[in-house]
Order: sequence, then structure tokens, then C-alpha cells
Amino acid sequence: MRVGSVCRARVPLVCTPSTAHRTTCITDNKLGEAISVSSIKDMYKEIAYEMVKNSEQTEDVTQEHVFQEGNRKNRELVNRIVDDLIDPRSRIENFENLEELARLSAQGKACLILMEHYSNFDIPGLYYLLQKAGDTGADFADRIISIAGLKLNISNRFVLAFAESYSRIVIYPSRTLNSITDPEQLKRESRRSRELNRAALREMIRHKYNGRIVLVFPAGTRYRPGKPETKRPVKETDSYLKSFDHMVMIGTAGNLLHVDPGEDMTADVPNNDLMVYYASDVMDCKSFRDGARGTVPDGEDAKQYAADAVGAKLEELHQKAQEVRARLLRS
Repeated sequence: MRVGSVCRARVPLVCTPSTAHRTTCITDNKLGEAISVSSIKDMYKEIAYEMVKNSEQTEDVTQEHVFQEGNRKNRELVNRIVDDLIDPRSRIENFENLEELARLSAQGKACLILMEHYSNFDIPGLYYLLQKAGDTGADFADRIISIAGLKLNISNRFVLAFAESYSRIVIYPSRTLNSITDPEQLKRESRRSRELNRAALREMIRHKYNGRIVLVFPAGTRYRPGKPETKRPVKETDSYLKSFDHMVMIGTAGNLLHVDPGEDMTADVPNNDLMVYYASDVMDCKSFRDGARGTVPDGEDAKQYAADAVGAKLEELHQKAQEVRARLLRS
């Protein structure tokens, strides 16, 4: 099913939102025609209503509740939306590498996924395709715990209902502190960030050695076209490399949910698309980190340099995913 009605004019990828219903135009990936669609909240409001009813988490995140197991009822509802949007030719390339990572995780090794981040449906799309891959894929999906920013809990009940569909550990991102200008507020929030992040670290250590696989978006935010800084991995990525044994990086191509230009996650725009998740080989985290830090020029930040090496590898995987996607679109 294609979302929305087809506009006659050809337009850029995302038009400026208009009207009270936040109707937006996006480009259809197959035909190059524009599609007029509503926001995610308006387009799937009945499902969203059910998800809010099912919601079990609170907007207030405490040290005792930084780990939040996924809400399976809501995950099935999100799957209905993904099923409506995703092209049936969508796929995970090199699935066998994820199977190998799962075997290492089951043996008690600390395993990590580093993945590109373009939309709030990157994780739903991945879970959906894993579940379509049979019992092995479904088992892998159940192992994943994502590192998620506090914003997903505190934005509003609608965003929280979506976020809680998937298991996650909530952290207080450093860039949130960087945006605070009031000295007193900064003091309070700095203390809170330390408390929450210490608790998050304890939970990550507990789960990573007990068969769970931690998923991190190195950039810490969704990529916004024309804003390259939103694609650059933050230097905290280096700490994850230091803390884990093995990893797989995943480059993606396609986008099921375009970011709202006004930064309102309830106004993000659903998009029919063909998704490709391109998994790297399983890599030794220490070897990758040592290789990156061993070439740091004098005066450069070693942590950021290692993070940038992750970004370069993800970009390589992104290009490979794009090539697979282009081939599938021609088929």
C-alpha cells in the first residue's frame, strides 16, 4: 500500500510543512513523483491511540529505571505500520554476520552493533526484517538493547509509546547539557546526567555479558540533510569500542520516516521505501580501536579520531547498501 495521494507536480524531497495537519510532500523513490502525506501521528492515529493505551513506562526516568524492556504489544502495532510502508524486496545483507555475533554473545562475549541513523524507524525496520528471517532472526531481535537518549521518554506520550516498543537503556546525552545556558539549571542537570549515566553503565555491563547485544547510533541523533555534523559520530563512541569485545557495523539505505524540519517527532513523515541494512563482518573492537588511535596526528583528540574511523566505515557500508538498493529497485 502506498501512503497518501499522488501530487501532480514534481517537488524536492521534503516540502515545507503546511496547514494545521502538517501535510508534507515527499518524493516517491520508484516513480520520482511527489506523494502528499500526513504526519506519522495523523496517518496512523488509531494505532497510535492503541499504543498510548498500552504504554507501561513513565516519562520520568530514574536511576532505578534506566533499563526498560520492550513492550511486545506495542512492537506488534509498530510492525503493522512498517508492513504498510516497507517494500517487500527490503533485506538485510550479510545476515550470517549477525548470526555469528549472536553466537559470540551467547558465549558471554560483550557484543555491539554500531548503526547509521536516518529516522526513528531505523530500529523498527531492522526488527521487522529480523523477525521475517525466521527463528534465528527473531532470537537476534530479542537480544538487542538500544542505547536511547532521554528525549524519547520526555517528549510526549505518543513518542514514548513508540520508543518503549523496543528494549533500551536510557542515557542523558552530553549534547543535551551543551545546550543549557542557565548556570543553575546546568548544575542541576549535570548532577542528574551523572546519576543517570552511571546507572546506565551498570545496566549495560550487566546485560552485555548475559546474552544481550547493545545497539548504538554513533552520531547520537538522526542525520539531517545539509547538516553534516548530525552524521559525525560523537567522541563517546570511543568508549563503546573500549568496552566491548566484538561488533558489527550496519550501513543503511532507504528511509521509512522523514525527519520533520521543525524537529517535532510526532510530525515526522511516513514514506514508502525499499530498505537495505548492510552488515559488516564481525570485528574485534580492540583491534579496530587500536588501529584507529595508532594513526592519530599530533594535537588531535584520540577519542574523536577513533569515532571518526567508525564514521568512515559506516559511510563505506552506506554506499554498499545504496548499491544493493539501486539494484533491487531495478529488478
